[in-house]
Amino acid sequence: MMKRVLISGGAGFIGSAVVRRLIETTAHQVLVVDKLTYAGNLESLAPVASDPRYRFERADIIDAGAMRRLFAAFSPDVVMHLAAESHVDRSIDGPGEFIQTNIVGTFTLLQAALGHWRALPADRKSQFRFHHISTDEVFGSLGAAGHFREDAPYQPNSPYSASKAGSDHLVRAWHHTYGLPTVMTNCSNNYGPYHFPEKLIPLTIINALEGKLLPVYGTGENVRDWLHVEDHAEALLLVAQQGRIGECYNIGGDNEHNNITVVRSICRILDELVPDSAIGPRERLISFVRDRPGHDQRYAIDATKIRRELGWQPRHSFDSGLRQTVLWYLDNRSWWERVRSGIYRGERLGIAV
Repeated sequence: MMKRVLISGGAGFIGSAVVRRLIETTAHQVLVVDKLTYAGNLESLAPVASDPRYRFERADIIDAGAMRRLFAAFSPDVVMHLAAESHVDRSIDGPGEFIQTNIVGTFTLLQAALGHWRALPADRKSQFRFHHISTDEVFGSLGAAGHFREDAPYQPNSPYSASKAGSDHLVRAWHHTYGLPTVMTNCSNNYGPYHFPEKLIPLTIINALEGKLLPVYGTGENVRDWLHVEDHAEALLLVAQQGRIGECYNIGGDNEHNNITVVRSICRILDELVPDSAIGPRERLISFVRDRPGHDQRYAIDATKIRRELGWQPRHSFDSGLRQTVLWYLDNRSWWERVRSGIYRGERLGIAV
């Protein structure tokens, strides 16, 4: 059945993957609402932008008047809230933007959704969903063993994760206090096509292609659970449509690797696909740098609940997904060159404490 889906942050990395999947695999109408900060890129939506079921509005989610107008005009059945400042290093340098977007913005969107939901006729009201997309970083840092479950205590350690924890609590409160039908997901580290090149995997790919140093924080032993963005998009649509109201679902790729292993794997793939005698073996470019302040040691997701209740499981192994990602950056050099020519050029962030 056709639904009207409003996606905040739909021009971002994960948001654009969700929009592309919605347009390509469903009959739903989609309204993308995005402020188009440095990480929002309409080129990531180009494959579906000509579809008549797609609309885009440039707006800031902290603008209450704009949100009310968009809800009134589009009348969504589902809200998927992905708009967020998301880079830990940037949150260290400038936490204020994270508080505004991730906490104040989520509050503003919740208020707009609540007013809209209350005014819906009974049949549409019962089908409405507000889906909040969050991160595993709200749970803090794991030791050598264990996994984050949905009932793990919140222990955020960076301005970014603290702001996302705050937004999670707001969503839970709006459900329990006002009855707004919400679902929430917390995901592990995403990777894949269209990833803004300030994060580890795309930055390493591009620097290695250009023969630049490959910065690795500390000793490179920090562990992340890697989730392909297309697997994540599939999971998000399942939760938005079939998840139980008031519930939280963890989404992870079951692909734990430490950072230095990821960087070395990218070097080996590039040496195989595009050997460069002037650069030589790319592992020689690895440069260990001063660690990020408060760098969490390990994240790992227990995704049993979403597998059991909704039948989801990731389709990409890390080896195949990483190779596919490297190939995408090789085939789409014009995309990331345009990104790199703008506000971000690969400089070190997150050291201003």
